[in-house]
Amino acid sequence: MFTQRQALSVTELVRYLRTILEEDEGLFSVWVRGEISNFHHHVRGHMYFTLKDESSRIRAVMFAGNNRRLRFMPRDGDQVLARGYVSMYERDGQVQLYVLEMQPDGVGELYVAFQRLKEKLEAEGLFDAELKKPLPFLPQRVGVITAPGGAAVRDIITTLRRRYPIAQVLIYPVPVQGEEAPQAIADALDFMNRREDVDVLIVGRGGGSLEELWAFNEEKVVRSIHRSRIPVVSAVGHETDVTISDLAADVRAATPTAAAELVAPSLQELEDRLAVLADRLGRSLEKLLLRKRERLEGLRSLAALQHPRRRLRQYEQRLDQLSWDLEKALRARLEWRRHRLEHLVSRLAARRPAEKISSLRERLERLERSCAASMIHLLRNRRALWESRVGRLDSLSPLKVMGRGYSLVYRYGEQRLVRSVSEVEPGDLLRVRLSDGQIDCQVWGREALTDE
Repeated sequence: MFTQRQALSVTELVRYLRTILEEDEGLFSVWVRGEISNFHHHVRGHMYFTLKDESSRIRAVMFAGNNRRLRFMPRDGDQVLARGYVSMYERDGQVQLYVLEMQPDGVGELYVAFQRLKEKLEAEGLFDAELKKPLPFLPQRVGVITAPGGAAVRDIITTLRRRYPIAQVLIYPVPVQGEEAPQAIADALDFMNRREDVDVLIVGRGGGSLEELWAFNEEKVVRSIHRSRIPVVSAVGHETDVTISDLAADVRAATPTAAAELVAPSLQELEDRLAVLADRLGRSLEKLLLRKRERLEGLRSLAALQHPRRRLRQYEQRLDQLSWDLEKALRARLEWRRHRLEHLVSRLAARRPAEKISSLRERLERLERSCAASMIHLLRNRRALWESRVGRLDSLSPLKVMGRGYSLVYRYGEQRLVRSVSEVEPGDLLRVRLSDGQIDCQVWGREALTDE
């Protein structure tokens, strides 16, 4: 026990507790079952969250170096099994579980990862039907991305040679399972898309377990398929196996053999169909020629076609007649227009417009002279009135009054008139305004006027 003299600082106490926790072998590697809450994925890659059950909770952290191996993205509400060691975070004095690995509780980790990635990419629209590209009808070169020497590549090559031997097959060998497989498949897709001579791509492998097919559920592979400009046929596993690559591809094939049948038509079937179409075309041409021959014979029997020159002579005569009628109509129209013009000219001459213009011009000149005289008279009257009012105003001017000996008295420094002796006291300064200037003075005394 620590005595009073051995009192620890908070930091020393926390470090002591951390040492005890880290030296407990039972806490070196412990599995904890709980529900994730308060999940936060830091920009540096570390994951911080709380594990809880019905009665308790503990803080947990999973550093980026460990969570990089997770096959699913944790989120609030997930029931998980987490393995790690228990220690104490000194700054906060909090006991924490440092998680080294984690998996869903009760559901397979791969299944959870599959569902999470599928939901994420579906929300982004990577599986939309309008993005699917049609397969070429007669491809010249087929690209195949799969494992070399596997059953899938043999089935594809065999089917293409049997059905469509004129197509060239370009094989890009890649691992289809293991840690290196996703990057290799994505690189192969990008390489094929840089070529200009590949018409369609088959990507896939033979059947296997979910773990063996997992490379085709990786996000980098799915996004490579999505951005491919070349149509992609996904052929992964057996008919019952469905991967996320199948959903992103332009066409999903149940098996590699089915993929080869989808991308290349059967040459024999094409030849058979071509023969049938050639036969149908021949019979249709014979029927068409027969109908045209019968139509020609019917036209030959027409009288108009037997003697066409006679019919042309009738049309020539009709054309001459129409020309004469047109010329006659034009002459009549011009004659009517000429009579109409002469009538209008005679009416205009009868109204003598030159005389009327001369009369109106004289009237305008008289009006101008009258208007000028009226303006002069009005201005004279207005000037006389103005001079009269100016004279009256001048006679009422206070300056005229002051010229007769009167003055205006103001308090010094103010513009207020002194109207009564009661408004000043001896010693006040005053300003007296005369007609020709002003006087500053001081009051020595005052005396009010009486009514006597």
